[in-house]
Amino acid sequence: MTAILSTKAITKAFHGNIAVDQVDFDLFPGEIHALLGENGAGKSTFSKLLAGVYPPDSGEIRLAGQPFKAIGPGDALGQGIAMVYQETSLVPSMTVAQNLFLGQEKAFNRLRGVTIAAQQFLQSLNFTVDPTALVSSLGAAKRQMVEIARAVRLNARIIIFDEPTATLTPEERRHFFALLARLQKRGVAIIFITHALEEALQVSDRITVMRDGKRVLTAAAQGLTQTGIIEAMVGRDVAADFAPRDSIRPPGVRVLSVEDVSMGALVRNTSFSVFAGQVTGLFGLVGSGRTETAKIIAGVLKRDFLRGGRVEYQGGPVRYATPGPAVADGIVYVTEDRKQEGFFENMTVAENLYAGLLAAGLNRFPWVSTAEMRELAAHWSARLVIRSIDPGARVVELSGGNQQKVVIGKALIQNPKLVIFDEPTRGVDIGAVAEIHALIESLAEQGIAVIVISSYLPEILKLSDRILVCRQGRVVEEFSPTDASSERILYAAVH
Repeated sequence: MTAILSTKAITKAFHGNIAVDQVDFDLFPGEIHALLGENGAGKSTFSKLLAGVYPPDSGEIRLAGQPFKAIGPGDALGQGIAMVYQETSLVPSMTVAQNLFLGQEKAFNRLRGVTIAAQQFLQSLNFTVDPTALVSSLGAAKRQMVEIARAVRLNARIIIFDEPTATLTPEERRHFFALLARLQKRGVAIIFITHALEEALQVSDRITVMRDGKRVLTAAAQGLTQTGIIEAMVGRDVAADFAPRDSIRPPGVRVLSVEDVSMGALVRNTSFSVFAGQVTGLFGLVGSGRTETAKIIAGVLKRDFLRGGRVEYQGGPVRYATPGPAVADGIVYVTEDRKQEGFFENMTVAENLYAGLLAAGLNRFPWVSTAEMRELAAHWSARLVIRSIDPGARVVELSGGNQQKVVIGKALIQNPKLVIFDEPTRGVDIGAVAEIHALIESLAEQGIAVIVISSYLPEILKLSDRILVCRQGRVVEEFSPTDASSERILYAAVH
């Protein structure tokens, strides 16, 4: 079979730093080809070379056997290559239906007709999204569905998916994988970038691994294992980084006490405590009220005014109307949605970190000090191993794992006494996961109280000194990690 897309010694550098280095690659019609690697390995840059976002510095791209050179993404799309980006490219002020047909409008449009067509198309994909809703009102998972639907509607010969399942629920993932199978039967070639190795092994025909901009492995998926893929990605054995806990850190003083807290139907009479020097894991299915409870504690959301319960922090009652007073008291919340809530995407790493310092009122000078900003950036970039191709690069230009480190750094720079991590490693590669886990454990060992909200059970079992399970808006059970199991935790979360 002839490759529908191939590259030969393709290379791309930014400011003298090589992001993609002499990569050979081929993709066949009807193939699902997983592209794996750590954050910063060059996966997204390589994909953007194929999608016409960047021109290659050297090397050759061939499409259906012919030389391919796209002048921008629109040109690549016109030649049959579509890309679903990790960070969605939708227009927030437009409706779902308008985004689906953006750039493909007819000379005369009836809004009702566009809405009906969008609704029928979304239903054919089993995506439950309201076509009349503004994109700005959608959560991360719904936005991702619209992005996927838009690419599929364009009938491209090649679709590149960059982390399409990072924000989807298990049921939504099942529908997405069914969609991949339908596209494959139609002969569509798919490049599937993901950090979920089990997904790559499950749905892919072949897997390519990149490291430091180079292609280090291409093989049939059925002949690979997760361990072998991880070793190719990071160049070392990381099994020990994900071993479950065999000991528990002793609790310090009670830092937080939540008693019968309620917020509408999302949080209902939930109660629990958090102690200094421990990691408290909060597990539950989507809709169990985990995130909403955390946001009430941090002042992002307000609990019910009447019968809303009681929150005690450091021995006294608190009711934060906004996050500012919570930050001033030492409570920080690291959001699960870094794109929308975590950073200023058009600002640099240094500017984002300095913004965190200013928000906490911990800056040394009453004016913006570039010297202090540079000093902070150097310290925290080294501590968190934040990698960027250029010291002045905007955060939006960083890989997902490095963006997450910026969000974490912006929170930790505020000298917190209680840190709430909401899905801290979502969309982060295996190497960065180990680094973030080590950071979380070091915070607990310093005596800081830590809450980790995660949908990934191995992460909960590895990090937690206490495991709290949420169901239907309340904490329903507590486990010790030394005697807990995935089966028992899941049973408590469902039944």
